[in-house]
Amino acid sequence: MRKVVFYGAVSLDGYLADQNNSLTWLFETDTGGETTYENFIKSVDSVIMGRVTYQEVLKLLKAEPLYPDQEVFVFTRDQNTAFKDVQTIHENPVTFINELKESAGKSIWIVGGGNLLKPLVEANLIDEWWIQITPVLLGKGKRLFEEGDYLDRLELVDTTSFGQFVELHYKKMD
Repeated sequence: MRKVVFYGAVSLDGYLADQNNSLTWLFETDTGGETTYENFIKSVDSVIMGRVTYQEVLKLLKAEPLYPDQEVFVFTRDQNTAFKDVQTIHENPVTFINELKESAGKSIWIVGGGNLLKPLVEANLIDEWWIQITPVLLGKGKRLFEEGDYLDRLELVDTTSFGQFVELHYKKMD
């Protein structure tokens, strides 16, 4: 069975994006020329994200391809929305990801979006977490963790620092 993993950055006060859904603050934070992303991306072959995250990442990448070596699934509630170059998904994310876990492959990466992440956390589907914390206080925006019906205890695997980032790596306790 494949693992479901979250890998992403948050502001020090827990936001994935600012109040305008922008990630500019993140890309303005110095990594010191080094990150864990290069090794991480080799461990996944499926990328899951919500519509807003997808659209914001496209703005930042401009003409660059989005995860060209991975299969990308974008969730949206709007039945009339379809994106080219990725698979647009309109079904329940918990059901979809449970089915995807049963297929052959590498890890499944949950990129972001509190709306998408909340039902996955409530269903206890995230096996590992890589959370990079940036020294930025946003005050408002899109939170990583929305209020929900969950209580999980995790095990610390490792901490890594690079540039201005501190990365926490946790896994589900057995």
